[in-house]
Amino acid sequence: MKPILIIEDEQALAATLGSICRRMGCDARLCFSGQRGLEAASHEAFSLAILDIGLPDISGLDVLKTLRAHAPDLPVVIITAHGSLDNAVAARKLGAAFYLVKPLDLSEVQETLRQALAVAPATPAGASQPVSLLVGAAPALQQSFTEIAHACTSDAPIIITGPTGTGKTLTSRIIHSNSPRHAGPFVALHCSALPESLLEAELFGHEKNAFTGAATERCGHIERAEGGTLFLDEIADISLGIQAKLLRLGEERTFNRVGGREERRGDCRLITATNKDLREEVKAGRFREDLYYRLHVLEIVMPALRERRSDIAGLARYFAGQLAPNRSVELAPETLRLLERYDWPGNIRELRNAVEHALTVASGNTLLPEHLPRELQAANASPRQSEREFGLALSSWLDARLAAGAAYKEMHDELEALALRHLLSRFHNKPTVLARETRMNRVTLRKRCELLRKILAEG
Repeated sequence: MKPILIIEDEQALAATLGSICRRMGCDARLCFSGQRGLEAASHEAFSLAILDIGLPDISGLDVLKTLRAHAPDLPVVIITAHGSLDNAVAARKLGAAFYLVKPLDLSEVQETLRQALAVAPATPAGASQPVSLLVGAAPALQQSFTEIAHACTSDAPIIITGPTGTGKTLTSRIIHSNSPRHAGPFVALHCSALPESLLEAELFGHEKNAFTGAATERCGHIERAEGGTLFLDEIADISLGIQAKLLRLGEERTFNRVGGREERRGDCRLITATNKDLREEVKAGRFREDLYYRLHVLEIVMPALRERRSDIAGLARYFAGQLAPNRSVELAPETLRLLERYDWPGNIRELRNAVEHALTVASGNTLLPEHLPRELQAANASPRQSEREFGLALSSWLDARLAAGAAYKEMHDELEALALRHLLSRFHNKPTVLARETRMNRVTLRKRCELLRKILAEG
């Protein structure tokens, strides 16, 4: 029977973990403090250790350091009730094989223990670099923390997925600064911001006279990232031609500058990000399948802010302190309730902007609902309140148009044009999508859009 050391101060949980171990055919030694766990480890040889970070006498991370010093080959599974990115990264850097967050799923625990017994322990990494703050304790973010921690101790390609504004760039910087390549450069390129020809030259560099305006040779982002990390944001937007060249870099670590014949080597870690579903892009023929699998060695999924509403209050307070360090800012309870009800299509970036707006317009140090952006207030208003506010605005507008002598048809067309303009913006200015989603005849919509353009031109 393989002996397993369980260091957990919650006796009921320790007993449950012991039962799982015994069901797996292993022997379990329960220790309810860090000191007792270390004493047991110094006298017995264990096949696996299960270690809680929040122990009453010694930090679990300090226990892990000591275990590593005395038993470097011992696989360790970390469990914690307060998952944070700092703890996850620190545990992985100290060689923990797995990192689990309470409340524990017992079937997941059993599978994790089975894997931990079957694999060699992680090799402890060098001294940790400071972790950039990625704030949050919501369950939806805990899996992301674990994925980031694994990425920090690897040199494999990574793809970070998630909606816009969820912190993908910040995540890539955290991984770089805590990776074995942290002493090298971190070079970022936003792929969708450049046309294809310019993107290729920026990425691979170019030789002198490679194209009009190339008066001198220039190294690209790959060469600038030598020995470090190359982060490519919105990777789904690059052309198939550039994808083929990027595949060669990923597989052979070689590339050519634009207009160049010399084969060059590129020693950089690739981290990519996208807000699109790359599997669907592959099916649609817009993204190479072989490149997808080359980049998809590790995936980190960043959840939308609406999936982690319990983090919103903490994030808002953090941003307030960060943006106004010399003010003792408080957020009124009704402000926090309003923030937590909102859906945040722009995610964390939108929340930060909302807090910055409130700090700008608030004369005092208490942020009230009226200090938040109008669109946020309107989205959170009750249907009756929204209808009342719209009625007042419409009444004022009608008074102004009647005073100007406008006819009914003229007012009708202007109101319809206004509605169309707002609807189009919600469907990315694509009339065909708007027609489908609102069940409107496409020919009719096309005519109404012509009306919109005419009114805007006259206005």
